Order: sequence, then C-alpha cells, then structure tokens
Amino acid sequence: MDDKKRRLRTDYPFFLTYRTRWSDNDQYGHVNNAIYYHLFDAVVNTYLIGQCGMDPMKSKHVGLVVSSFCEFFSPVAFPDVLDLGLRVSRLGASSVTYEVGVFKSKASSEESNEAPDTACAVGGYTHVFVESTSRRSTQMSGQLRSNLMKLARQSSAPAVPKL
Repeated sequence: MDDKKRRLRTDYPFFLTYRTRWSDNDQYGHVNNAIYYHLFDAVVNTYLIGQCGMDPMKSKHVGLVVSSFCEFFSPVAFPDVLDLGLRVSRLGASSVTYEVGVFKSKASSEESNEAPDTACAVGGYTHVFVESTSRRSTQMSGQLRSNLMKLARQSSAPAVPKL
C-alpha cells in the first residue's frame, strides 16, 4: 500500500511556492480543504504552460479532471509559505495522474517543530486529454508526454504503470 504520509521533498522533481492568504483560512484557523484543490490546479497548470507548451486558450487538446484526491496530515494556515511539489504517478496514452505534495517552506517551519521535509498533505488528480472542440479523448502530443515523463522518471516512486 502506498503511504502518502511518508512523502518527502525529494519525491517531487518540480516545485512552485505559494504564499497563503488570510482568505485561505477557514473558521477553524487553518487553510480550508477546498483551497488545496486550487493549489493542485496552480502547480499542475504552471508546469503544463511553462514546461509543456500548453496554452489553455489556444491548444488543440485540453486536460479534463476525471478524479481527484487529497489526504491531510498536518494543518497549514496563513501566513505560511508553502512549497508545492509535483510528480506524475501514472502516465497513459491519453491520461496522466498527478501527485502534489504540500510542504511548509523552510522559512515557515523554522518557528515550529514540524520537519519541513515532511508533507502536510498529498493530493492530486487525473487528467484525460481531449480535443478542445469535440471533447473526445485523444493521445497526448509528443512534447507533452516527454515533459510529463520528466516528472515520472525523477520521482523516487516505483516505476510508473501505464493506464
């Protein structure tokens, strides 16, 4: 069984930093669970646009989310600065499952006893790539697939099974 609670920074080859906002907190004083999905979307799309050449407004193919998940291990709250680690856990011909590790940045963690290399939460989602107009499933382009493979190969996880 995959123990996501044991994820470390070294398990993720790509990172995006996020500064929490006051409005991210809920009435319990920590980042609301719905915000995590905004974070996942931000790091995935930052990678797709910056590293894979995707243009959400012009690309012939787009990724649609077909499933998502999140496991929470320790709370984060404003004004924490977070490091969002990204890796690919499964890669198929037309689909990809992303995994995002949410870590407190070293600056945020210095004041607490929490180890900054341990994930506070792990989540992600599966994209199925479709033609942008017909919404029919389609194979990923070579550039997209090869750049997503970079996130799979650098991971310390077991080999990436095909869907």
